[in-house]
Amino acid sequence: MAILNRRLCLQTLAAGAFPGAASALDWSQWRGPARNGISSETGWKAAWGAGGPPKLWSAQVGEGWSAPAVAGNRLYTMGNQGNQDTVYCLDADTGRVVWKQSYPCSAGDYGGPRSSPVLEGCRVYTLSREGFAGCLDAAGGRVLWSRHLQREARAEIPRWGFAGSPLVLGNQVLYNVGTAGISLAKANGEVQWISGPRAAGYASPVPFTAAGKSGVALFVAFGIVAIEPATGKPLWQHPWETSYDVNAADPVFSGDSVFITSGYNRGGALLRLSGGRPQVVWENKNIRSHFASPVLLGEGIYGNDDGRLTCLNVKSGNRSWEMRGIGKGGLMAAGGKLLVLTERGELVAAEARTDRYVELARGQVLRGTCWTHPVLANGRVYCRSHEGELVCLNVKG
Repeated sequence: MAILNRRLCLQTLAAGAFPGAASALDWSQWRGPARNGISSETGWKAAWGAGGPPKLWSAQVGEGWSAPAVAGNRLYTMGNQGNQDTVYCLDADTGRVVWKQSYPCSAGDYGGPRSSPVLEGCRVYTLSREGFAGCLDAAGGRVLWSRHLQREARAEIPRWGFAGSPLVLGNQVLYNVGTAGISLAKANGEVQWISGPRAAGYASPVPFTAAGKSGVALFVAFGIVAIEPATGKPLWQHPWETSYDVNAADPVFSGDSVFITSGYNRGGALLRLSGGRPQVVWENKNIRSHFASPVLLGEGIYGNDDGRLTCLNVKSGNRSWEMRGIGKGGLMAAGGKLLVLTERGELVAAEARTDRYVELARGQVLRGTCWTHPVLANGRVYCRSHEGELVCLNVKG
């Protein structure tokens, strides 16, 4: 069986369906190739009517907030039905279920998985809201290994469950579980290090190089902490208290600085990383992102300020413009444009410019509650609702 699965994986790689032979236009992990919400895709069509771009297919994948991961003609996501999580592999061309793998997991408040699958080589890495980590064969869905990280670390479960997507880095997989993360060996799931039992934040681990240091940043319950990935040793940290410990939007790095933001009227700050200790450059309430991670393009930080799409100048923190009405929707960027999925299921395209807001298109593509950012991959946009509808839209230029 192992030999058969290996052959199948190699055949699929040869066909370009997985990251090992992936197109540069794939979106094989949370927030895209560089985990910054930006795609290198250009030439996609940012013009459509009130009904949105042409719909190629739709599928039901269960309750949840898991964003799709796409490589070639395969799409992976997660959902919950009847207190059971399911990892889905769909045909990206048709929406047909290729395989699915399920395990028991309570849906919790605002039900379903919060994290997104991550593709690396022939494997898919996942994390449930209860802290169950899995590694699956991407071709057939066979479970290669699994760990219950919450039990391993005896970690406190955050109020709304674990939400950070796994980060594959070298030979390890890192998770925002516990005080400042957990690391497993990606090959067999063996524990490499555990940071401690305190409650985690809701953001995903972010790799960075800044001020001559490389590491991984985690937005945890008490603030932002940078760790040495091989050992878990802290490199630096900065306190950032929010209501209910909801630090959920990913940190965004800009040169030797990092931008952090939280909701509940907390706001955001730019921290300069020098001398081994972060220094506050500016702090204000111009972006208060509940959990939608911002995008940095040039000198513009584009993010969700308590329901308004907002652009800030990264150097000053001053607001350049805002557009109301996106609720808790998410965003990404590609080809100098922004793609936004509003909480009400409208897909919006806008110019990524710092002087003024220029909308290019807007259309209703989903019903229900839409808090998951849209995904652009290979001329298609994928959008999902919490209720479990996943749609594939054609934006090929």
